[in-house]
Amino acid sequence: MNSTQAWVTYLSKVELPVLANTLRRIDELADSRNSTVNELANVILNDAQLTSQVLRLSNTVFYNQTRTQVSTVSRAITLIGFDAVKSMAISSLIVDTLLQRNDRPHLLRCLARAIHAAVQARCLMPKRNETALEEVFIGALLMNIGELAFWSCETEQATELEQRLRLEEPPTEAQKAVLHTTFTEITRGLVEAWSLGPFIRDVVSPGQANSMASSLVRHSVEMARLSEQGWSGPEMDAVLEQLGKDIGESPAVIRDQLKVNASEATRVAVSLGIPQVTAMMPGAERNSGDMAAKAPAMDAELQLEILRELSQCLAEKPDINEVCQLVIEGIHRAIGMQRVALLMSDRTGQTLIPRKLGGRGTEEWRNHFVIRKDGTGPLGSLLPHSSCAIYRPGTTGDGVDFDRWLGRVPALIGPLKANGRLVGLFYADNAAGAYVPSEQQLRAFGHFIQNAQLCLTLIATH
Repeated sequence: MNSTQAWVTYLSKVELPVLANTLRRIDELADSRNSTVNELANVILNDAQLTSQVLRLSNTVFYNQTRTQVSTVSRAITLIGFDAVKSMAISSLIVDTLLQRNDRPHLLRCLARAIHAAVQARCLMPKRNETALEEVFIGALLMNIGELAFWSCETEQATELEQRLRLEEPPTEAQKAVLHTTFTEITRGLVEAWSLGPFIRDVVSPGQANSMASSLVRHSVEMARLSEQGWSGPEMDAVLEQLGKDIGESPAVIRDQLKVNASEATRVAVSLGIPQVTAMMPGAERNSGDMAAKAPAMDAELQLEILRELSQCLAEKPDINEVCQLVIEGIHRAIGMQRVALLMSDRTGQTLIPRKLGGRGTEEWRNHFVIRKDGTGPLGSLLPHSSCAIYRPGTTGDGVDFDRWLGRVPALIGPLKANGRLVGLFYADNAAGAYVPSEQQLRAFGHFIQNAQLCLTLIATH
């Protein structure tokens, strides 16, 4: 590929044709005055993962301030609105499609920046109407779609560009040298090829923005990039001035609002199923000497809600499948662990194999994730001791061919026992997330697993 058009064609037809077609279909529905609730619902329902994500987002305060429980896609569209559900579907599609293909650090950082910018634009936008709010959210999310698409692909050019950026070569010069174009030009080409609509076309076009909303999106994206270095400085001050002009507020008021909105962005990232990117957002504390971040804050409210549901399940009629599913969801969503698995004894009683999985990147685990109870084999070191613990890999780290992170990254592990014998194991990690789970996460992890253990005990005594 040695031109903008060559990259656009490659990304559209070779790497991401399903994403391109689905985005185009959703956009066509939204632009048609004759679109119905059922038509949008059907597009979403064709994808089980997308359906799950939309329903999860529909029950977050960011989209559903009434806190009315939503359990179907059509109900979500009716209660929250056509444009809001379209926004959820597009953001979920982008995240799921790209991260299923790759989880390289550059992609994670771009996603963190895009989600942060999208939340900021939506929160800053004067509350005129629902369509405008979702338009700026998607505009900011997709403003750098060319860069996102590029980093999701395993190409020689991606490896070479990564190396050049590591040597601190200026980004635009490095892009031209390796790609013979820039991410900005690829984005403009994809916006046209994927028919992403006139608003996003205006956002990514050169020259002056044609509307306040387009200007707000551009400045929100720039602000999100600069905020990774802090909330002050000459460049940030200039962007705050521009944002102030966009919405008629003083830079001081804008700065305070941005800090509040940044916290909201971390919650949206967790709801989208990518808690590991919250460590790359503003406010994440950095360890001295490197760029590894501390574990993101947990969702204490959701944690209590799921623990209440667990208590109710145990009080009514213990069902191990229902309890373990709730535990998986709690570890994934409330504690903020990206990938979760429950392994149970196989028929021989000699090995632990997956019974329930949660989170992106666990598809291969179902057929390959095996731990021998005698501690031998590549993942033997994951066997827990008497209680829940933080697994810290050694200098070499156990590892397997089917997953680049399993056994090589810090994780949470906890045993399930029956009559003193190990019968199961809960495992949770954050894949490419560059941090050790916190003691607070470990305690919450232990609380969830206590419920699963209690369920086993209750069943054994009945």
